[in-house]
Parts: sequence; structure tokens; C-alpha cells
Amino acid sequence: MSTQQLPVIVVGAGPAGLAAAAHLVERGIEPLVLEAGDKAGAAVREWSHVRLFSTWGEVVDPAAEKLLASTGWTRPDPATYPSGGEWAERYLRPLADALGDKVRTGAAVTGVSRAGRDRIVDADREQQPFVVHVEYADGREERVLARAVIDASGTWTTPSPAGGSGLPALGERAAADRITYRVPDLNDPAVRARYAGRRTAVIGSGASAFTALAYLAELAESADGAGTRGMWILRRGISASTFGGGTADQLPARGALGLAAKAAVDKGHADAVTGFRTEAFERDADGRLVLVGEDGRRLEPVDEVIVLTGFRPDLSFLDELRLGLDERLQAPVVLAPLIDPNQHSCGTVYPHGHRELSHPEQGVYLVGMKSYGRAPTFLAMTGYEQVRSVAAAIAGDLDAADRVELTLPETGVCGGAGLFDTPDAQPADGGGCCAAPEPQVVQLVPPTAVGVTAEDAPAAGGCCGS
Repeated sequence: MSTQQLPVIVVGAGPAGLAAAAHLVERGIEPLVLEAGDKAGAAVREWSHVRLFSTWGEVVDPAAEKLLASTGWTRPDPATYPSGGEWAERYLRPLADALGDKVRTGAAVTGVSRAGRDRIVDADREQQPFVVHVEYADGREERVLARAVIDASGTWTTPSPAGGSGLPALGERAAADRITYRVPDLNDPAVRARYAGRRTAVIGSGASAFTALAYLAELAESADGAGTRGMWILRRGISASTFGGGTADQLPARGALGLAAKAAVDKGHADAVTGFRTEAFERDADGRLVLVGEDGRRLEPVDEVIVLTGFRPDLSFLDELRLGLDERLQAPVVLAPLIDPNQHSCGTVYPHGHRELSHPEQGVYLVGMKSYGRAPTFLAMTGYEQVRSVAAAIAGDLDAADRVELTLPETGVCGGAGLFDTPDAQPADGGGCCAAPEPQVVQLVPPTAVGVTAEDAPAAGGCCGS
């Protein structure tokens, strides 16, 4: 059998994976989407309570919409903001249904290689199909051959730890009963009771941390949340860019989310602890957690900790492939300079496609959030442009694959854990992303550049749409 007659394996039935399948179908190429979860969009469903900062008009892929239109699907109001749950139920589930048996759930990919060739062997390597090992929820195993592999499995299952060195802090695993690595759903009574009236540390500086702070502030102001307090822990200092783009953000809900987090601090619902890198978790006599910094400081005890320090890719099942990954970001080497938070902590990332996503192992692509490795601030629109280009390249249509068919909004976001985290970094252009004053606990005052009040912010915060 010619490899061209084999399917393209897509790992993950999330937004990027299902969009990839839709683009392949549009080009007459057979996809097979393998999803480890029991439903399409399994990862998105785990943050179903969080509202995106992208509108419906920005989180529906054009090829997917064409496929859905043939089923009678009606697109939600493009100007409104879906929650993760709405995105999964009103878009991802119908899209998976439209793809039918091209999507398999409960199918975890455990390894990818070339048939009969481990990563060492050169002979006739590129003439061999890919071999994908799959383990199903009922324990069955299968070996599937493919002409190409698109890994859209995301990074949701591998959150980064609290430790400031990229490793778990001492005692972090032992404190697992008091730590979560997700934005908590405070609409769930059991989860709400866990945080109500208690002191919670939030570690992180991105959209997820903003969301958690806003949620805790709402809880503190509710009838059952008296005494709820937050401690916001940042590895760098406070600057004008700490809370994102505000009114200058071309994704308004994302700018408003930062303002909601700022309001949580300004109203006294949370203290901001700056310049703090967590080295250890200890317990006091009452069993509460004490965070210890690399500089020896010990913070006031907290009841719970929410660690939102980003995610990292799981590359273990790709170990037999020859990937070209940046040594820092674990992103494709050509893409890495475009997204490196050491250089691009603010602004936009140029739209990109198959050439930036290619590897020494021809025919394998990491797309979606996984393509960014450890870099933050990924948009669904970016993923859709990636898979459009990759599908065109697999089909041999390089003219279409090389075209840029996307204009991204200004991100307005500064984030990551790169050079701008260093204590001696100096502010750029009058105070951008790089300011890092001496570690201290601060109460914030409104920056003069912000012209929107917290009341203008949506009730729920954002996610990257991946």
C-alpha cells in the first residue's frame, strides 16, 4: 500500500485537532482523530466554567464551519463570549459528530515512530509510514499506520509546578491535598466550600491567575464568602503592563479580565507579593501551608494554593521521532524565535504555518497549544491558521500552505518566565514588561492609563482558546 492511501493521524479532539480534521476532509484526505478522553473537547470541558476572552467569531474554524453548515448547524452570535462548556457543547461536540467515525474517543496515543525504524535508523526512513500505538479505555491496544501525524494534544495534562526553578518546590508533592493547578469552579458547592472564608495563595501572572483572583474576589463579596482572602504571588514586580493591555487590548474581554484582577487587589481582597520565587512548602502547627522563597522569606500561612504557572508539552510518546525543538521553549526551532517570551513578552506573534512547524522527521507536525511548548498566550485563531497551512502542505498545495490568511489582534499581554523576570532587569521605554523592583507586599493604585472600571469587566475571565 502507498503511504498516500493511509490516513493522517490527528492526536487530540480539541479545537485544533478537530479543525485539522475538517481541513483534511475538505482536501479529500482521510483523517483519524484519536482522543484520550471520553468525549471530544475533553480538556476544554475541564475548564467549562471559565469564559473565554475570545468571541464566538474568533473560535470557530472556517473549514469546520463549512462542514457543520451541511448538517444544519447554526453558528452562535459571533459577538458573544462562550464559556469553555458552551464551546465544547455548541461547537466541538457537533463538529466531532459531523466527522463521525473519523473521531475515536477513549483512544490514548502511547507512541509514534516509523514502521520498522526507531529514531536511530536512517535506511529508507522517509519511505516508511508512521506507526501509531493506541491504547483504548477498555485495555485494547492497536497499531495504526499513517501517512502523516498531526499532534494537537495540547498541554493541559502537564501543568508547570510552583517551584521557581521549573522543578516542583520542596514539599510540593506532599502538599498535594492543598494545591490545585486549575482555576477552581466556585459554582460547585464542594469547591466553593473549600475556598470560602479561607486564605488562598495564587501563583502566576497570566490570564488564568487573573481569573482565579477575580473569582476569589467575587466569593469574598458574596454572602457565604466572608473572610475569603487571596495572596497573589508574582515572580517579578508590578509595572504598568502587569494587568495586560486594558482598554488598548484588541481582545476587549482579555483587557477587562486584567482590570478585574487589579480590582481584586485594589479592593483589599488580595495582597500582591512581588519578586517571590517559591522554593518550598512547609506546614505550620495547624497544617496550613507556609511558602518559603528562594531568598529565605516565609509568607503568612495559607489554607489553599492555586498554582497557575503555565503548561509544558508531553513529548514522551514522540520519543522515537526526530523532532527539531528549541532547547528552551520545547517548540519547533523555526517557530521559537517568534514566540520566545524572553523577546516577545508583549505584542503579536506573526501568523505562521507548515514551514515554521516542520521537523527533521518529515510529515509530523505539532500544532495548537503544543506547538508553543512552554510559551504563553496562544489563541485559537493561531491554531486554526496552523492546521489550514499544514493540511494544505500534506495535500501538496504549497501555494496555499505558504499563504497567510490570518490577521491577529494585539495581544496586550506580558507573561512568561524569561529574562524579564530577573531582579536586575530594567524597564524598557518608560516601563514596559521588564520592571522588577525589590520583593515586597504591595497594595496597588489605579494606573492613569486605564480608562475602564472593574464593573466593565465580564463576570468570568478568559482562557487562551486552545
